[in-house]
Amino acid sequence: MLYLDNAEMVRRVLDMRSDTVTKPTEAMRIAMANAEVDDDVLGCDPTAFHLETEMARLMGKEAGLFVPSGTMGNLISVLVHCDVRGSEVILGDLSHIHIYENGGISTLGGVHPRLVKNNKDGTMDLDLIEAAIRDPKGGLYFPTTRLICIENSHANSGGRCLNVEYTDKVGELAKKHGLKLHLDGARIFNAATALGVSVDRLVQAADSVSVCLSKGLGAPVGSVIVGSKSFITKAKALRKTLGGGMRQIGILCAAALVALQDNITKLQDDHKNAKLLAGGLNEITGLKVDMNSVETNIVSFLQASINTPKIRGS
Repeated sequence: MLYLDNAEMVRRVLDMRSDTVTKPTEAMRIAMANAEVDDDVLGCDPTAFHLETEMARLMGKEAGLFVPSGTMGNLISVLVHCDVRGSEVILGDLSHIHIYENGGISTLGGVHPRLVKNNKDGTMDLDLIEAAIRDPKGGLYFPTTRLICIENSHANSGGRCLNVEYTDKVGELAKKHGLKLHLDGARIFNAATALGVSVDRLVQAADSVSVCLSKGLGAPVGSVIVGSKSFITKAKALRKTLGGGMRQIGILCAAALVALQDNITKLQDDHKNAKLLAGGLNEITGLKVDMNSVETNIVSFLQASINTPKIRGS
């Protein structure tokens, strides 16, 4: 964007590649410098414990665990629920776990992905999910279905939100067949804000949730996974196995605590700005934005086809 200041033109570049490129606020830097720390691998870091406890409280779950990244958080969650090699997880064909996480569930966990088509709004049809569940009587030939994964907000669907009713129905379907439900909630606070519901109610049906700290919340590093106490006990062992056990992580968790305190209430402004950006892009010849799809902080646009005359060479 261009601004005139004292009759001198100044160029300001706005980096809108992703909400992952934010920088720590001054309050975060101060909190990091002053964080009380100890060895978290030994279970003694007080700031990490504070963050994990607070995130679990916000999500309505029993316990939480800090991990270095959302990818590791999702991987650990899938491996805890699918603790027998050859297990199968049902997930969307446009899901972050399937497309952007290097096939870790298969490479490292021996978990087979059973893909179901994502709709434009990020949902999967309930009847298609149920049809994808393997008949346990066919165990001699097929993987055993143990888990369903959903994503909220859904990044590859433009940040669309899965509402409470849909999430509850997926949870009911999982319970009906004796399965677990994991929610990739990298931007779950964005979804809760856009839907106008409390985040704990939105994730109530999920057995586990992975929450990213460095996306919509703007902290520099990390994610927190939440679930039952027994789930987190198993998750902590897997975190160590994957090389995610770190020492004085209170320095990182301190910034995340500031994000929880200061930034959740700002997400509504992010969504308004995304709508404003989408409307402006729609006014540019050759660009097209589906305004109905802009629900949170993600704006996707297409280059519209423009008929231009062919130029012959001389």
